[in-house]
Amino acid sequence: MKNSILNTNFKKSHVDIVLLLTRIGVAFLMLTHGLPKLQMILAGGEIQFPAIFGLSSSLSLVLAIFSEVLCSLFILVGLATRLAAVPLIITMLVAVLLIHTNDPFANQELGLLYIFLYLPLLILGGGKFSVDHFLYSSRVPLKR
Repeated sequence: MKNSILNTNFKKSHVDIVLLLTRIGVAFLMLTHGLPKLQMILAGGEIQFPAIFGLSSSLSLVLAIFSEVLCSLFILVGLATRLAAVPLIITMLVAVLLIHTNDPFANQELGLLYIFLYLPLLILGGGKFSVDHFLYSSRVPLKR
C-alpha cells in the first residue's frame, strides 16, 4: 500500500511540478481574457467596460489589464508569484460578486474556478521551477 493511489505523502518535486503546470496553465488561460482587453485599450476606440467602485470605465479596464496580463505574465514565469496572485484573486472576486452577481451560476463558475487555482499559488508560491526560487536560492547562504 506504500505506492497506493490513496497515499497522501507527496514528494516535494511532485508538488513543484504541479505548481509549474498550474502556473503555466492558469497564466495562459487568463491571458486569453486579458489580451483582448489590452487590444481594446490600444485600439483607442470607445471603451465598453463596467465602471466599478466609483472608478471610471477606463481606470477599471486598466486595472483589469494590469491583473489579467501583467500579473499573469509574472505567474507564468514565477516572478513574485504570491504577490501577483492577489490582484488576480481580487479581479475574479469582483467579476463573480459584482459584475456577474445577478447572472446564473454558470456565468460565475469560471471566475470561481480561477480563484481556486490562484489560492494554492498564493499559499505555496511558484515552486522550485520559478524565477522566485532562482532569486531566493541565490541569496540564501549555504548552511554549514
